[in-house]
Amino acid sequence: MSDHANIHPAIKPAQLQRLYQVSKVIHSVLDQQKALELIVREAVGLVNATTGSVVLINPTDRLLEIQAAHGLSEGSSRLKLRMGEGITGWVAQHGKPALVPDVRKDARYVKVHNHTLSELAIPLEVNGSVCGVINVDSDQLNAFSETDQALLSELASQAAIVIHNAFLYERSRIRANLFESLITVGQAINSAVDLDDALAAITREACSLMSARTSALQLLDNSGDRLTLVASHGAGEAYLNKPDVVVSDSFLGSVVHRMRPLQIENIQTSNTYQQQNMAQEEGLVALLSVPLVFGGSAIGTLNIYKADAYVFSNDEIRIAMALAELSAIAIEKARLLEHIVESEEHLRQNEKLSALGLLAGEVAHEIRNPLTVLKMLYHSLGLEFPADDPRAEDVRIMGEKMDHLNTIVEQILTFARNAEPQLQPTDVNKLIDDLRLLVRRKIAQQNVKLEARFEKTLPQVRADAPQLSQVFLNLTLNALEAMPDGGRLTIETRAIRLPRSAPTPTHVRIEFTDTGYGMDTATRERAFTSLLNTGKPGGTGLGLAIVGRIIESHRGRIKIKPSDGGTTFSILLPVAG
Repeated sequence: MSDHANIHPAIKPAQLQRLYQVSKVIHSVLDQQKALELIVREAVGLVNATTGSVVLINPTDRLLEIQAAHGLSEGSSRLKLRMGEGITGWVAQHGKPALVPDVRKDARYVKVHNHTLSELAIPLEVNGSVCGVINVDSDQLNAFSETDQALLSELASQAAIVIHNAFLYERSRIRANLFESLITVGQAINSAVDLDDALAAITREACSLMSARTSALQLLDNSGDRLTLVASHGAGEAYLNKPDVVVSDSFLGSVVHRMRPLQIENIQTSNTYQQQNMAQEEGLVALLSVPLVFGGSAIGTLNIYKADAYVFSNDEIRIAMALAELSAIAIEKARLLEHIVESEEHLRQNEKLSALGLLAGEVAHEIRNPLTVLKMLYHSLGLEFPADDPRAEDVRIMGEKMDHLNTIVEQILTFARNAEPQLQPTDVNKLIDDLRLLVRRKIAQQNVKLEARFEKTLPQVRADAPQLSQVFLNLTLNALEAMPDGGRLTIETRAIRLPRSAPTPTHVRIEFTDTGYGMDTATRERAFTSLLNTGKPGGTGLGLAIVGRIIESHRGRIKIKPSDGGTTFSILLPVAG
């Protein structure tokens, strides 16, 4: 309560004690609505009024709205006044109290109900600015005195502090709830791996977080000249069918260019917004548009629409910006995953081509040996017939076809030789790290835990990086195939000395260990044999044979050994000299 020196002398000790008790009660409440209801109830009791109300100024439209009332009908409580309208509006506009002994003789009075004969209105001031009015009425003439005015003024000064503190508390509570919700929203958005799922999650959660009617995501097209609608929540046909937004001459385009949030209180009446007819049809009024920024560049906008005229607070704008930042990351993550899937497919195609080259080489070798024998036997037979003998033509054709076959075999061998590795110093740890990114979705889908144990100072090896990547991918996919119900894949790298007395590491060992169903001895022995022999039911038998050939061409060694409940593939490669 205010210092006693400032208390009006007309206030009696008993009234002062009552005011002190009232002040203690209203200061104990933090909930804004409960505080307002308590203030108006105590104001009515303090001056023996019939009815009362606490009226606050809406910061958006500057209208005076009844926030709490005592004794008023429901219809009266919904009354809104303009600044300067009525006795209450006059007090709010001028910041001065009004003591009216007979409202019938006051031109400022706006009749609300028939029983009011006198009125007392006191301004509520926070930090020197009027934020509202405490208003009490009576069904008696001359019901309020200057002492009552002094009492209510003292109560108003206490009430303004309480309202301000309750407002700060409510603002902090809302802010805390928003940020708590933002964490949940971020988890929901970032759990989506498919781009369409991520976009749908962003717009859905934006509506929920911001209590919006509609939210929409628009991304820049490849040219960067237009914003295209890619996802929305709560939008109707009119919004969904609206044309792309031209960046150079639109409100949303300025959001992209400036990379700053912009808002419009009412897009239905604002000339800044170009699609007012659509907004009216969809029932969209307030708009907050925030840029989606990734890597220092805007990639689109997140647009949030309210159904009523509204001014978004700084806290709400910050929340929307944080949501947009999360959204931009989620969108780029989903795009990256799409690229990873495409890269994985390309790698598999390269693996098939590599298999084809190795298979072609083996087939050519297998054909060339019997073909050479056939040619030798053909020439040794001395098959010569008279020109008019039909067999002479048959012998000539046989010789040409064998020569033709020999040409095809040479061409195939040339193709196979082109697949020889191009050895360069290669970082094995980096290749495996790239592999982890490539297969992480498939690993997650199969409930397999991938554990990498890298030697940090691992020396480089001489290798053809794409071919070695094929080896690592093949071994990983082989391990996943052996663990259909989940498990653990451990990839370990370390430098070794062969012989142990060598002064520096001579080789790098890479081991892939799974917890799958394992291999029997016979399968392990023939795993790296001919491409044309396979023991895998329903399989091609090419995978491990390719692995063996690639490692062999790298002057390395690979072996398979059983591990606890699984299999270990151990690769040994010489370090780059």
